[in-house]
This record gives sequence, structure tokens and C-alpha cells, in this order.
Amino acid sequence: MHKEAREELRVRFKLVVLDLAQDLGVSKVCQAYDVPRASFYRWKQKYAKAGRSGLYRASPIAYHHPRRTSPEVVEKILAIRTEHQIGALRIRYYLDRYHGIKISESTVSRVLKAHGLSRLPKSAPKRALHTQRYAKTVPGHHVQVDVKFLQLKDREGKLVKRYQYTAIDDATRVRALQIYPEHNQERAIQFMNYVVEKFPFRLSTIRTDRGHEFQARFHWHVEDQGMRHVYIKPQTPQLNGKVERSHRTDQTEFYQLLTYTDDTDLNAKLKAWENFYNYDRPISLWREKHLMR
Repeated sequence: MHKEAREELRVRFKLVVLDLAQDLGVSKVCQAYDVPRASFYRWKQKYAKAGRSGLYRASPIAYHHPRRTSPEVVEKILAIRTEHQIGALRIRYYLDRYHGIKISESTVSRVLKAHGLSRLPKSAPKRALHTQRYAKTVPGHHVQVDVKFLQLKDREGKLVKRYQYTAIDDATRVRALQIYPEHNQERAIQFMNYVVEKFPFRLSTIRTDRGHEFQARFHWHVEDQGMRHVYIKPQTPQLNGKVERSHRTDQTEFYQLLTYTDDTDLNAKLKAWENFYNYDRPISLWREKHLMR
């Protein structure tokens, strides 16, 4: 039963009690319906003052909000927004740095919304992106390398952890894939040897994140092969966006349809998927246009 329907039944009950009390007396009615006399007289007083509407329960109102944002802080938030035209997160940092006021981003957002300032005006200065999309035109100039963590289940339902090492060329989007049972520098080095043999062009620069598998031993192995190894900035996976995006394709078009039996079968299927992705999978018009130049 909805809240409104339950409240309506309570009001009808109160009206019945008040009506019967006129004929049978307050004591008998309160005893028969198990209503405290104090409640009865309170209902009677409200009914006499406001009629039927007075019998509805009013929503509780908090007269004191101990965690309410102070008017001084609200005034500073609105002043900063008006003067500098910046978002909630930057207002939070501004208050902390210049006024020593620690407040959450969500609280700043609520204050702005309450005062009709939830959206920045079109005249507000646009923040420059800290990254920029790029596309190399020379095969092998930039190769992105990353690891996809796999959690597979065998026929008995037992969890099997494996690691897909992926390399993708920035210019051609050609990929090299290998799956290993371990996740360490030795496997990363082994994978790079496979990539060098797999790609039909000379590799210039290898880009990775700062994972433990791409540390000193891996770094110097790549450098000894005549290639540069560069790390992307911390917490910026978009700088290796092409390999990250290809992992999403692997999940939806390969692993989602995969039934794991053993590693031999898994690697055979991965090899077929690698060839299909590189040579037979339909490509976008944008990619076709740029590869046919």
C-alpha cells in the first residue's frame, strides 16, 4: 500500500473515533479502539482548528542542521563562481588553498544548484585538454604495449587467471597478441621478441605504462634492440588509448564468445583471432581512408 493510501486510512480512523465519542463518550471509545486519551484530545483540537486537513500528519521539519553549510561559506562559493567562472572541483581547491576552508566537491555543487548556478555560462573560459589525440603515419614509429587481465572458467567452473600481452602499431593498427600464465618482466621481454618478429616493419618507439612488468630489465632489453622505450604519464591511460580500445574489442568480440578448455586450445584460438583482427575484420571508413594513402 502506498504511503498516501495509508495516511488516508489513518485520517478516516480518527474521524470515526471523534464521531463515536460524541455518542458513546470519550472513555468508552478510547478503550474500545485502544487510543490514548491524550491522542484523542490532540486530534479533537486539530480537527476543531483546521477541519479534516488538520488530521493529516505533517512532515517533520528539522529546525537545526548541524552540518549545514554556513552562510559565510555559501557567500564565498557564489563570489568565486561569479568572479572566476570555474567549476565545483576548482572552487573546492580555491577555498582550501586561499581561505583554509575544507569542503567537498559535492557540497559546492549543491550550493551552486540551489542558487541556479549549476551550469557555467558559455562565456566561461574553456580548460585546455592535458592530452591530445595523435595518429602517426609511419609504421613502427609508435607501438603501444599493454596487458589485459583475463579471468576464464574451465568446464568444471574453476577460475583460471591468464594475461594477454598486446602490442598495436599506431599507424597501421596491426596487433600482436600472446597469452601467458605469468605477469612479470620475463614474459614481457619474451613478448617483445615475438612482436619484433611479428611486425613486418622496423620498430622505433615502444610506449607502456609504469607497470612492474615494464621496469628496468624490460626497459634495457628494448633499448638494446635499438628501440626507444618511453613511459606514459602516471594515471593517463588515454595516452595508450589505442591498445586500451582494442582490449574492449577483444572482450566483446572474442572472449565473450570463448569457451576455455586448456591453454593449447586458448592460444590456437587467439592466433586465429589475431589474424582475423589484422587482415579480415571490417575496418572503419576513417581507417581505410588513412591506410590507403
